[in-house]
Amino acid sequence: MIMKDDNKQKEMDKMPKGWEILKINKIGKVITGKTPPTSKDIYWNGNIPFITPEDIKENKFINKTKRYITMSGATKVGNMLPKNTIVIVCIGSTIGKIGITSKNSISNQQINAILIKNNIDYNYVYYYLFKKSNFLKKYSGTAAVPIIKKSLFEKIELTLPIKIEEQQKIAEILSTVDEGIQKVDEVIRRTERLKKGLMQNLLTKGIGHKEFKDTQLGRVPREWQILRINDIGRVITGKTPPTSKDIYWNGNIPFITPEDIKENKFINKTKRCITMSGATKVGNILPKNTIVVVCIGSTIGKVALTSKNSISNQQINAILIKNNIDYNYIYYYLYKRSDFLKNFSGIAAVPIIKKSLFEKIEIALPNKLKEQQKISEILSTVDKKIELQRKRKEKLERIKKSLMNDLLSGKRRVRIG
Repeated sequence: MIMKDDNKQKEMDKMPKGWEILKINKIGKVITGKTPPTSKDIYWNGNIPFITPEDIKENKFINKTKRYITMSGATKVGNMLPKNTIVIVCIGSTIGKIGITSKNSISNQQINAILIKNNIDYNYVYYYLFKKSNFLKKYSGTAAVPIIKKSLFEKIELTLPIKIEEQQKIAEILSTVDEGIQKVDEVIRRTERLKKGLMQNLLTKGIGHKEFKDTQLGRVPREWQILRINDIGRVITGKTPPTSKDIYWNGNIPFITPEDIKENKFINKTKRCITMSGATKVGNILPKNTIVVVCIGSTIGKVALTSKNSISNQQINAILIKNNIDYNYIYYYLYKRSDFLKNFSGIAAVPIIKKSLFEKIEIALPNKLKEQQKISEILSTVDKKIELQRKRKEKLERIKKSLMNDLLSGKRRVRIG
């Protein structure tokens, strides 16, 4: 990347034999995108991908965009980006996001594109800039709207092997890991679709029922009952111990906030932990298998289960489920209705479901504990498969990160020829 002369000399001294430092404008042509007039219908709803920052996801290649333009739109802005062009966000909060076009495309003005020269491997450049994405964010400065101007972007430096064959071999190794990650992603997506279908079926029709009734929650088995949350357990609103008192913090009791509730069913790790003094200060320790639901803020409806004794903050309502009701069933029911909970919070500036209102939320429940448990068992089996695949993905991402550190610095060399 860009360095002062003395730092550059040090970098060159450490550089592997047969490698060089090149600026972006030496490895390809840089094009800043442009948006055709949005008021002209003739420019829009065609079949040419129009790439904006939100279209650049985790995947290496951009296979789908939110909007498409016509050939008239592409002609209006000019500079069609061919397949295998590198695109990088250089304006806004997502500076550093990077992808590769999978077909002829146009990008907007937040993006700089690099049309790589024939003697440079575009895949290698992609991985190098992907690895340096955090540097690009810092490089954008501290302006209200972060920006890397084209003139500055072109001067960013890359370290790369002189021989394209070595570049290609490095990119091939990293691409193989990426392909593995994408396959795992697809398995996760398929299993999540299966889970969604099973929840829709099991949490409304149950198992083996033939007679149904209409209720305020929709059509459910005749044997089922409609109960409020305060009928199935005790509701506790969390509380935060004083942050100014060190005696309350850095202990071993998980302190759950909305950001700690991820995709997994159980909360196994929290950003902060409190001491027993902190737990005593706020009271109401939540035992293992307590349901926690975000009820204040932008992430209302997020739901999870505690994996050990915990404390939650005031944005969370917890439900200590009664012994004659399956906590797993209630978790899945609330998980399925998370969108309903968001709508239930109203349109206040800060969305909120007060405890008194939360307790009145209704749940359709099988009368028999065995049916609740059977439904939970089916859904839990699917969840375990999803969790296993997520762990596989995390492992592959760690491997990718390690390989990028070694291969893109020349610390580990590859054999060519």
